Amino acid sequence: MLKTNHQPIILPTFINPMGENNLSHSHNRISQPKFDLLQPLRQWLDEIEIQNRKLAHFIAKMIPAQCPFERDIMVFGRTIAHIPPMCKLNPLYDQFIGLRFRALCYLVDECGEDIQSYC
Repeated sequence: MLKTNHQPIILPTFINPMGENNLSHSHNRISQPKFDLLQPLRQWLDEIEIQNRKLAHFIAKMIPAQCPFERDIMVFGRTIAHIPPMCKLNPLYDQFIGLRFRALCYLVDECGEDIQSYC
């Protein structure tokens, strides 16, 4: 248990302390490595090189700069609810954002274009 200024923080026993191997729980499901079915797709997306102006424009238009689902629900000028950015639930979110970034960098660095309209 850790103590903070306001309240104690209880760490579950299945969390390994930093740098320690928990060999006694090797039969436990938590410590077993999981197979990632999306890893080949993640790797493919991470390895895409942008070398075409049309492709870069297409990617920059198709992948939004911010999550289009995030909203504040307002009634009579007061926020009554907030819908969080659901895009981060996408298991390929980081790869898509990286791909968009590479497309924008290509447009600026190689094509000398102003990308302000994509931001």
